[in-house]
Amino acid sequence: MFLWGSLSFGADFNKDIRPLLEANCISCHGATKQASGVRLDSAAAFQQAGPAAVLDVVESGAMPPNGPKLDAANLKAWVSADAPWPAGVVLGTNSKKKDDLALAEEIAKRIQLSGKFEAYKKTIPGTTISYEMAAIPGGEFSMGTAGRKDEEPVRRVRVQPFWMMAHEVTWDEYRLFMFSKQAGEVLGADGAIDAISRPTRPYVEMSFGMGITSFPAISMTQHAANKYAEWLSAKTGEFYRLPTEAEWEYACKAGTSGEPANLAEVAWFGDNANGKYQKVASKKANPFGLFDMLGNVMEWTLDQYGPYPAAAGVVDSPWVQATKPYPHAVRGGSWNDPPEGCRCSARVPSDASWKQQDPQLPKSIWYLTDAQWLGFRLVRPVKVPSAAEMYKYWNNGVEREY
Repeated sequence: MFLWGSLSFGADFNKDIRPLLEANCISCHGATKQASGVRLDSAAAFQQAGPAAVLDVVESGAMPPNGPKLDAANLKAWVSADAPWPAGVVLGTNSKKKDDLALAEEIAKRIQLSGKFEAYKKTIPGTTISYEMAAIPGGEFSMGTAGRKDEEPVRRVRVQPFWMMAHEVTWDEYRLFMFSKQAGEVLGADGAIDAISRPTRPYVEMSFGMGITSFPAISMTQHAANKYAEWLSAKTGEFYRLPTEAEWEYACKAGTSGEPANLAEVAWFGDNANGKYQKVASKKANPFGLFDMLGNVMEWTLDQYGPYPAAAGVVDSPWVQATKPYPHAVRGGSWNDPPEGCRCSARVPSDASWKQQDPQLPKSIWYLTDAQWLGFRLVRPVKVPSAAEMYKYWNNGVEREY
C-alpha cells in the first residue's frame, strides 16, 4: 500500500522547512538582520532560539509579523522530531536559487536532439517506471466550434510535429517526482535535479481512495505539472512540456472532423465511470494512438484561458502565455462530466475554488484538492527550443495568488 508523504514520512528539511524559513523568517533573523537579537539561519542559532519557542510564535501568527498566518503543520512535525538540521547548512547563504534561467540552461545542455519520428517507450532513469509516446505529425485543422461562445471563432491553425504521452501521467510516474526517495534520488548527486522545485508533502491522501497503480495522477496545479515536465526533462535528456490548447485539440481530433461517433468506446465519463477515475488506456485509442483524450480526467494545457481572437488565414502554433493565476485552459472532460463536456473542442477555465478545501494559508501552489478530476499529459516537440524558451514553458510566473 502506498503511503503518502506527510502521513508517514514526517517533514523534510529541504522540501518543507527550509523554504518556509527562508521565505518568512530569515530576512529578519539571519546574517544581515537579527530582530530581537534572534537568528534562525543555522542549526546552532535555531537551537539557541529554541525550536518550541519558534513554533509557538509561528502558530500564534506573530511570525511573520505582517502575515499571512502560516500553516505550521510541517514545522510542528519537524520540531517534534527534534528539529534535525543537515550539517553545514546556513539558510540564505548557501542555497542554490531554484527555477531560474541558469537552471534551465543547465538542463538544456542535457537535452538530446530528436531521433527517428516514431512512437517509443521510455523508462524513467533509475526506476522501473515507463511511459509511452505517440508520434503526432504536424498539420492544419479547424480549431473551435461554430455557435459555441467559448469555442469560436473557428480558426485554421497549424501545429508542428511532436510526440505526446499516449495516456495521462499516472501516479506511478508522478509520485517519483513528489517523493524523491521513491525515485532513488540522493541529495547532492545531481545539482540540477536538486534545484528543481517539487511539491510539498500533501495533507491528505491524494488519490482520494480511487486507486494508485496505473491510475491517473490528479489534483495538481498547472505549476506542479510544469515542474514535473522540467524534472522529467532533466531526468531523461528529452525536452517535455505541457501541450498548448492548439496541440491538444489537434491531437484529440487526430485528423478527423471532430468528435467520436461512440463516446463510450473511447472515454470514461459520468454515464459509465462509476463515480471515479479508471485505469489509463483501458478504452480504445484515437487514430493517433492516444488514450483517454476524452473523459477519465481533464488535462492541463499551457494556455491562459480567454476568448479566441479573430484571425485571417492560418495561425501558426498559437500559445497564449499566462499573465495571471486564473484562469488557465483545461481540456477533455472527465469521469465526472456528462457527454457534452467530453468533446475535443470543449474548454474549461481553471478557478480558485478548485483549492477551496486546502487548509494552508497562503493556499498551496502545488495542489488543487477540490479538482479530483484533473490531471495532465506532456508533449515533446520535434524542434528542441532554446534554454530561454524552456524556462518560459516551465515557469509561468503566476503560480502564487498573493
